[in-house]
Amino acid sequence: MIMIDSMSLLLAIWGSYAVRLSDWSPTITSERLTLAILAVVVAIPVFIRLGLYRSVIRYLPEAAIWTIIQAMMIATMCWVIIIFLIEMAGQGVVPRSVPFLYFVLGSLLIGATRFVAKWILNAGTGMRRDEEPIFIYGASATASQLARALRGHGNRFVMGLIDDEPANHGRDVDGYRVFAPQDLPRLVERYGIREIVFSMSSIPTEARQAVIARVTGLGVKVRSIPDMSDIVDGRYLVNQIREIEIDELLGRSSVPPDKDLLAHALTDKIVMVTGAGGSIGSGLCRLIAIWKPAKLVLFEASEYALYRIEQELSRAGSSPIVPVLGSVTDETLVRRTLRKHAVQVVYHAAAHKHVPLVEANVLEGIRNNVFGTWALAQAAADENVSSFVLISSDKAVRPTNVMGATKRWAELIVRQLALDDRLVTNDQAFCAVRFGNVVGSNGSVVPLFKEQIAKGGPVTVTDPDMTRYFMSISEAAELIVQAGALSKGGDVFLLDMGEPVRIGDLAENMIRLAGFKVKAPGQADNGIAIEVIGKRPGEKQFEELFYDRDHAKPTAHPKIMRADASTIAHKDLPSAIAALKLSLFDENELSARDTLFSLIAECDPAGPEVPSASPSE
Repeated sequence: MIMIDSMSLLLAIWGSYAVRLSDWSPTITSERLTLAILAVVVAIPVFIRLGLYRSVIRYLPEAAIWTIIQAMMIATMCWVIIIFLIEMAGQGVVPRSVPFLYFVLGSLLIGATRFVAKWILNAGTGMRRDEEPIFIYGASATASQLARALRGHGNRFVMGLIDDEPANHGRDVDGYRVFAPQDLPRLVERYGIREIVFSMSSIPTEARQAVIARVTGLGVKVRSIPDMSDIVDGRYLVNQIREIEIDELLGRSSVPPDKDLLAHALTDKIVMVTGAGGSIGSGLCRLIAIWKPAKLVLFEASEYALYRIEQELSRAGSSPIVPVLGSVTDETLVRRTLRKHAVQVVYHAAAHKHVPLVEANVLEGIRNNVFGTWALAQAAADENVSSFVLISSDKAVRPTNVMGATKRWAELIVRQLALDDRLVTNDQAFCAVRFGNVVGSNGSVVPLFKEQIAKGGPVTVTDPDMTRYFMSISEAAELIVQAGALSKGGDVFLLDMGEPVRIGDLAENMIRLAGFKVKAPGQADNGIAIEVIGKRPGEKQFEELFYDRDHAKPTAHPKIMRADASTIAHKDLPSAIAALKLSLFDENELSARDTLFSLIAECDPAGPEVPSASPSE
């Protein structure tokens, strides 16, 4: 290509003189020949420096024309400086319009030779102009099937396959060359790859995560084909490529659900889910509907959220769906609903859970999270509901914010009602399930990061060293139902969340997963920056699932543990509820905060880190 460019530049200089002098046979003097050779000598290093020879012509993007123009501009300016120095030495005169004509003709010739060559080379490959070159990671039969499915369909052109097995390197699989993973950086740069598709759904989770982490650092989009079980079941086609979800990078090892526990908890039961339109609530509803309950009651305060989940479940048509619009703080409505539908199982997911918003709306947070739970649990006890499961949070452990404190109160309320039941009939099971963040839930960092990345950044984090626990909504729903089935009454179950995730790492992984590079501070290179905005009111540096990990006991399920509640001191909870209700009636935030945190300090073996409050909060 260097030889062709050299000939093109010499032709451009000849054409410049011909146009300027209106003579198609301009005189070739020694000065003009020297200047022409110097133009080529100056231009070629510039072309090399700007990467004109790094791309493969067959896959040259249209945007390369701007690099060509930039390279010709720099080369022409350098040539003009040489002309000026030669003229200063009295060695000859170059017409002033010749450098300009050289720039125009040189840009046209350098660009034309490349794009004409690209058109000729692609004419016999079947690659269309609107197709982008991609690699498929994997060399299995599924990868081969995917490559064939993409051939001539969509806007992707498969360049080859990447495989970890050394025995496959250099071989052809169904006409596609197999490359080693170590060659990926060179291949991405050489072919202008913007996307790599994974065909590795059957490999172990740890190996898959390692491969994804290695590829995401190359600045390309990473996608995947659906799981083979979904393809076999007919839910997806092999060429339906999807984005890789962030929970695939969390390092969690999944455990298949215990179908006997799920069936025991849900099948032929009348089940009610509060907060049915929320992230966890809707996930629970989808799972419950699969197990064919006798009836599923959707209790939700948001009309739009209730409409969406009711429409989704009604289309499935597996069980009767009953939508109920209202708040759990409406005790009359709650009791009427439980009695009318003879509810047997309640999953209480309705709650205000956004920490900064609850911190700014203390009284409403207490009213919904504490008194909503109190009203619902009391009504469930009175209406002989056989199983009551509270969806709690890791923020309930040594809470530093109002939201976490209200969740701890909700746990204490459920435990108190379980103790009361033991003194009377002992035929109702009240329990709480405590876990961390779920990926993609409303108000969590993952949807926020996705939105910010889609807008080009920056991605805002409060503290990159802050850590949080994460799991998927579907896994959380399965474990919640199984924990409820294991309850003996008064339990606080803890879900195994795996290792905590550093928020800074999560942001970087999501940026790379979207095909971008992380922009370094103070640099103007392409990429998406991460901006640290500082902690918000009530946020903790790290979350905990246990007050004392040594007191957590295993259960029949490897991902579910039972907290030892024997260390909780006895407390007159109804009196504390009355005091808190009085603070709400007086609209006294300071008094409500004091009551909220003082009970936790008295009941828990290691009390909360009580946050300071100001009258303005």
